[in-house]
Amino acid sequence: MRAPTRDWLARHSHVHGDFDAADLVERLEAKGERVTVVIPARNEAATVGEVVTGLRHELVERVPLVSELVVIDSDSDDDTSAVAADAGATVHRSDEIAAHLGSHPGKGEALWKSLFVTSGDLLVFVDADLTEWGPHFVTGLVGALTADPATMLVKGWYDRVLDVPGQSPSTEGGRVTELVARPVLDLWWPDLAGVVQPLAGEWAARRALMESLTVPTGYGVEIASLIDTHRRLGLGAIAQVDLGARAHRHQKDHDLAVMAAELLAVVHARRDGEPREVEVVADELEQFTRDGGWRTRPVPLVQRPPAVTQTGYSEGLA
Repeated sequence: MRAPTRDWLARHSHVHGDFDAADLVERLEAKGERVTVVIPARNEAATVGEVVTGLRHELVERVPLVSELVVIDSDSDDDTSAVAADAGATVHRSDEIAAHLGSHPGKGEALWKSLFVTSGDLLVFVDADLTEWGPHFVTGLVGALTADPATMLVKGWYDRVLDVPGQSPSTEGGRVTELVARPVLDLWWPDLAGVVQPLAGEWAARRALMESLTVPTGYGVEIASLIDTHRRLGLGAIAQVDLGARAHRHQKDHDLAVMAAELLAVVHARRDGEPREVEVVADELEQFTRDGGWRTRPVPLVQRPPAVTQTGYSEGLA
């Protein structure tokens, strides 16, 4: 194992059980820092309610660790917004936030837009489609983010439970992570080889970092933020925390190909430095099928500039 990675693992890897929500409340109050949880959601009416309810009950009402619990609805055409609001979240539609800046589909767009309607110093991102999880996800992420003043970004890691109807559950989830993200990082950014879940949907960052980053509008947001933080601040600004086990709705392999293509494009754009300009191209993934047809799907490649540079950003926070 490389010496920098070994040293980083020893000093910057945590376990969620190391942190207590009540203790964190006292520490954050002393510093005057507030926690915002952001849940990006698209057509997740079946699961978003339980995620919001669990977090509200444990970390807003029972222990007041979370000051803002926000769902960003990314162009849903089901009852996601209503279910999330009924469960106690503040809900915003992505396309209605900072409307003067336009709107794009995608998870990264939802996270970028969330910066305009939240005010917490510490941002925790949690996926809306979770089926096996716990409020300790947030406690662990906040704890790891505040354990060292130099830490600016924290990735969660866990057993990725693959639960397919008719088959026995396994921990073989995270296919794009293991087949694309980790090999790419190991080859081109070897210091990041120790990050177990670079694409984890449960992660946390300080607002001062997030508002300064260029953000891909799609699934590339997680790996881009990791690479850009490492490039700017070094390995010491990154930590990870073991959150146990996680399960969620899984996509078919051929659908994951779109995610893989986007990740490769995002990584390629960062080979020679952090991209500064917004990419306005929209490419497509074309795959020949056995029946003689073609499967064509768009690959989102637009990247948003740092939120702090945008007109209306400070007004949105106010």
